[in-house]
Amino acid sequence: MKPSLRWAPGACLAIIAGWACAQTIPGAVLLVLSKQDHTLAIVDPADLHLIARIPVGDDPHEVVASTDGSTAYVSNYGFGAFHTITPVDLVAQKALPVIDLGALRGPHGLAFQQGKLWFTAEAAKAIGSYDPAIAKIDWIMGTGQNRTHMLYVFPDAKRILTTNVNSATLTILEKTEGRAGGPPPGMPPPGPPPAPPGGDWLLTVIPVGRGSEGFDVSPDGKEAWVANAGDGTVSVIDIGAKKVTATLAANVPGANRLKFTPNGKIALITPGSALVIFDTATRKEVKRLPSVHGSGGIQMQPDGARAYVACGRDGYVAVIDLNTLEMVGKIDVASPDGLAWAVQ
Repeated sequence: MKPSLRWAPGACLAIIAGWACAQTIPGAVLLVLSKQDHTLAIVDPADLHLIARIPVGDDPHEVVASTDGSTAYVSNYGFGAFHTITPVDLVAQKALPVIDLGALRGPHGLAFQQGKLWFTAEAAKAIGSYDPAIAKIDWIMGTGQNRTHMLYVFPDAKRILTTNVNSATLTILEKTEGRAGGPPPGMPPPGPPPAPPGGDWLLTVIPVGRGSEGFDVSPDGKEAWVANAGDGTVSVIDIGAKKVTATLAANVPGANRLKFTPNGKIALITPGSALVIFDTATRKEVKRLPSVHGSGGIQMQPDGARAYVACGRDGYVAVIDLNTLEMVGKIDVASPDGLAWAVQ
């Protein structure tokens, strides 16, 4: 069924990036960042036509949508040179005033859970959360790792995973009710220490492969698969046990994204030279599409019918049929990278 259409109130009052009148917005849209044009493209997934293109500032890398699909957030990365996140009103199709992160430089990975925007700050070696309701950063946690880059936040926001590219690690952060940890070895407990307001966080650092960057959590929440760009391997992590259980010789050097399908049966990996598809049960490669030069974001259509793969050097987003595992279309965007799905 085709998504119902919604009119954007007042959208025709402004000229947005060359569009004299904002077009209607379907109930679900694909969001595509262009690093070259510094814009966010809103795409109708039904026929792949461009609805709007909105300026989002320097070096946009990742994008995420709010739960209600009304707002997108774009990280302005700059390898630590920048310190802003650009919000976009998806209904009015216009950029909003930037969120200034101050000393939290190099924002990259993004997630939206529990009404909050979660982000990595690579140059600050930290993770933070921003509450749109009060327009403030309400939480910061250092990782002590180099290039804290990509991010996954569980729906209850009590468990967070992040990859640290130059440290070759993955960090698991878990929310605790009391204070994490205890007294130093050999020291008697001085009595129950007061817990920080809102609880504390326990951090577990897990060594993986060199250049650990793109990763995803399986739909059942039990495993994380990490693509290691430097080794060309994939590390499989048991999240409950907090340890690597397998290292797959995936032959994906340079890989910077990995994504599970909604049913968890296959994983897509983008090493830049091809799109590599793995069967998650057998942990074996089932297909390699050398004509799809996936080099950026991967986004799954929620119904599991298609995947979208950013091919930066070719200037388009490849549309992949997840039944045939073939490319069936493309969306022309200059140097595409981050992708997201927004549902109103």
